[in-house]
Amino acid sequence: MTSSTTPPPVPSDAPGGRGPLRRLRARGRDEAHRTASPLELFFDLCFVVAVAQAGIELVHSVAEGHAGQGILDYAMVFFALWWAWMNFTWFASAYDNDDVLYRVVTLVQIAGVLVLAAGVSRAFEEHDYLVVWLGYAIMRVAMAAQWLRAARAAEGPERTTALRYAGGVLTCQVGWLGLLFLPEGARPWWFLVMALLEMCVPPFAERGHSTSWHPRHIAERYGLFTIIVLGETIAAATVAVKSGIDENDALGELLPLAAGGLLIIFAAWWIYFAVPVHGHLRSNRQAFLWGYGHYLVFASVAAIGAGLEVAVEETVGKAHISTLAASAAVTLPTALYLLTVWALHSRHYKRGITQQLVLPTTALLVICCTFLGHWAVLAAGVVCALSVAAGETLAATRPVVAADPSATSTGTSTG
Repeated sequence: MTSSTTPPPVPSDAPGGRGPLRRLRARGRDEAHRTASPLELFFDLCFVVAVAQAGIELVHSVAEGHAGQGILDYAMVFFALWWAWMNFTWFASAYDNDDVLYRVVTLVQIAGVLVLAAGVSRAFEEHDYLVVWLGYAIMRVAMAAQWLRAARAAEGPERTTALRYAGGVLTCQVGWLGLLFLPEGARPWWFLVMALLEMCVPPFAERGHSTSWHPRHIAERYGLFTIIVLGETIAAATVAVKSGIDENDALGELLPLAAGGLLIIFAAWWIYFAVPVHGHLRSNRQAFLWGYGHYLVFASVAAIGAGLEVAVEETVGKAHISTLAASAAVTLPTALYLLTVWALHSRHYKRGITQQLVLPTTALLVICCTFLGHWAVLAAGVVCALSVAAGETLAATRPVVAADPSATSTGTSTG
């Protein structure tokens, strides 16, 4: 993360070599047609199970009037999920050789996230983090084993980087034990300290040598996970609306919510993929900050789905909160998503103040929609749809700018 220069391309070494066990050597940034593997897609789908569990608990907390504590618990659990996912993604981009041992260790990481998912309810309701810690430990120890394996096949600065990663991961895992033994009031502060330490491991490990992650592969992996989380959001909101209609015969009241929620999610997809972001990922400093920022992207997308569920429960009389609070549960994460996507990559491709202001202005208008009562979600959805239309109109007159000569513009300008 601290390096501002891209390391020389490592000679390509596709993972399809012979033998069930192969040395875990670095792959090259010059590989053509590098795409996500079936194992990576399976990994993402299993992670979304835990994301869904966190979303369900967030809904319960907000609907019962404990929004502050619910958001705090959600932020802590979601960090564990996001950080484990992100570490695997960057490691796989640089070292995935798809041999038997690599697959087995990755499946162990998947088992870890399922253990973590099983402990989410206890973390929210009883503030008992034992099962969450155990699941996280399984994922992180497996990740350290992958780095040690990479170190065994490397030499010089590359070996040092791999050993630093392994040592940092294991040291931080010991630190997370504080969530089990510290007083409840001290845990959020300890979480903040440990989260910062975790995020310091990559810049420390890659000081002097950068891993050979692949820009297009990284951009694709983040995009695919965004799509999967958006899909989970649609599924959760659909189930909530269906239950509200079946149990309360509230089709008329829920129809504006459903329409607005759908417009928000469709616009969220459109806005994220409006520009080819891989051209911006040219160094560790750029790419790691972009990757870290996706904590807010992923968390806000999942929170939109939880907010739609809360809005449905408030509409049918199940939630013990005001209409204003229920509306804010949708509009605030939507505005956060819009601003974060603009800050991370949309702004790097815009030309002129008009294009730059589309997403920030949309976020402000979405927040204003909060005060429109039961029409808030529909109004926010219409605003997001108009934002997409404005972006497309601007693109027709002033195309977006590619981040570098090799990055081809998609011709859209949303954001």
